[in-house]
Amino acid sequence: MGNPVSTIRNLGPAMDAACAAAGIPDAETLRTLGADAAYAKLLQSGTRPHFIGYYVLVMGLQGRPWNDCKGEEKKALRVRFDAIKASSFDKGLSEFERTLNEIGVVARRG
Repeated sequence: MGNPVSTIRNLGPAMDAACAAAGIPDAETLRTLGADAAYAKLLQSGTRPHFIGYYVLVMGLQGRPWNDCKGEEKKALRVRFDAIKASSFDKGLSEFERTLNEIGVVARRG
């Protein structure tokens, strides 16, 4: 296994856990996937969509501070985020799977 996801700028232990649940075991895998594909996997595994979380990930993979995202770049990222969310997040299914996981009926994906 490679370096923890949290070794990437802006990302911490919560992202380590979310990525592990989504089948992204380390920073190298995350970098290889890229922000959009990785975020789609996070949503598919039940992570709730949040625009700030998405652009923090994008900025981190670029080695930039999270608050460096502004203006037209931020608007363009919002369009990408909305597209990923529309194609990768099923609110009802995610909540259902999360409930089954919590009570131990379904093994975690990963």
